[in-house]
Amino acid sequence: GRLAAESYGRVTSLALDPVEKKPLYHFFPGRRILSVGTYGCNLQCRFCQNSEISQQSPPDVGYDELPPETLVRLAADKRSIGIAYTYNEPLIWYEYVLDASRLAHAEGLANVLVTNGYVNPEPLAELLPYIDAMNVDIKSFREEFYRDISGGRLAPVLDTVKASVKAGVLVETTTLIIPGHNDSDEELGELAAWIAAEAGEDTPAHLSAYYQRYRFSAPPTPVETLARAYGIFRKRLKHVYIGNVAMEEGAHTRCRECGALLIQRMGYSTRKVDVGEGGSCGRCGADNKIVESIKRGPSTSDK
Repeated sequence: GRLAAESYGRVTSLALDPVEKKPLYHFFPGRRILSVGTYGCNLQCRFCQNSEISQQSPPDVGYDELPPETLVRLAADKRSIGIAYTYNEPLIWYEYVLDASRLAHAEGLANVLVTNGYVNPEPLAELLPYIDAMNVDIKSFREEFYRDISGGRLAPVLDTVKASVKAGVLVETTTLIIPGHNDSDEELGELAAWIAAEAGEDTPAHLSAYYQRYRFSAPPTPVETLARAYGIFRKRLKHVYIGNVAMEEGAHTRCRECGALLIQRMGYSTRKVDVGEGGSCGRCGADNKIVESIKRGPSTSDK
């Protein structure tokens, strides 16, 4: 027999989004990116926040056919910075993502993964040369959480983060804070320490509020819990952000050295205040790992 990628070219979602929506806060801030997704996931999180496509398949979800060549042409035509593979888990769409990212890379467009990071090392290594940035969802720092609630394992996710950082990809992380399940001071402290040690203390980390969805009945995340998690992460990491709720302190980007306000955000509205050349601080010159250009391909100068 022959294995076939059933979902190849099948698109359930396509939109020109603010890059902050991925979320990516240190990659082309204030710009838009063509975002695309299919259906399905390789995890079965009981708290899934987009189960309408991630935990469904045809005929329960509709789709359109979109060849990778057309996707890349759309991204170029819309003056997007590139393509974000998102909405559902892009790594189960591997063949399509690989083909599209190769084409986009050749055209000087950026490739972004918004992923749970649950992938084997070999296919990841083949894909990484074409990926510029990714947001990796670290759902918990406990194996039992992954086993009992998400139907997977933690170790491969951590390996993905380490391999991607080593390959030179800009990595940001997201953790959905679920009351009573992954929000203890001990676990949050261990996760923040691991990110700092393995990905770097400059790694942007997003802490997002959970709301009741799909098959999970835990109460929504209190603002106080997010504030506590933010404080724990800030002891280890220079750039920590709060998502899914309005918290001013967790929205803006400040210089890691002098504290100057670099980027101000209100929802998905972004204003660069004092970002210098190469994403540095305009006041003190410190490198805050803000990427605003990629160097390759014939169309790079157009961005």
